[in-house]
Amino acid sequence: MTGSELKQLRKDLSEAIGRELSIADMAKLCGLSAGSTDTILRWEVSGPSGPASELLRILAMASDRYPILENFNVFDRWDVPEKDRPARRAEFRDSMRAEVRRRLA
Repeated sequence: MTGSELKQLRKDLSEAIGRELSIADMAKLCGLSAGSTDTILRWEVSGPSGPASELLRILAMASDRYPILENFNVFDRWDVPEKDRPARRAEFRDSMRAEVRRRLA
């Protein structure tokens, strides 16, 4: 994930959960203290790496603008009827939005 992708992710997650995310909020989502805004500001230039990058890739699924990652996509399997797949995807995205809100609480 690049720095510009991180900035875009902040906008997309803000839209997904219905409130603007601050830099301190992004720090909380990454498991950093809310006072670690300098780290997030550096990442907005160079991009996060390691576990933070992977965590953000997962949380990005809360937004409709990001694909559901292959290892989370249990909806396109043979045992899920095609007519049920859109609703299941929507439920999954809702649960990801709830997870983002939980991490911010």
